Amino acid sequence: MTTYVLSYHGEGEMPDTPEGQAEVMAAWNAWFAELGDAVVDGGNPYGDSRTVASDGSITPGNAAKLSGYSVVQAGDLDAAAALAKGCPILGAGGSITVSEVIEM
Repeated sequence: MTTYVLSYHGEGEMPDTPEGQAEVMAAWNAWFAELGDAVVDGGNPYGDSRTVASDGSITPGNAAKLSGYSVVQAGDLDAAAALAKGCPILGAGGSITVSEVIEM
């Protein structure tokens, strides 16, 4: 099995109400349960960011609109991408970059 990072892109915010937050977390937990042993690290959302450019300038936010990550194992890149299709961020208008981790 090969390891892949799922990089989440989107600018969605967590709902303000406890009920809304519970609903979002339930969707993520259900998806992780569906993935089962493929999940290596459920990951985390990202907080406040800065982007550092090659000229040394620093700007608020992140250029790629990254919002979080998870780590999974799959037989190949296509299988890893198929796992990502059920991710709740897609329903919120986000997207996912699936990248193979190269062991060094």
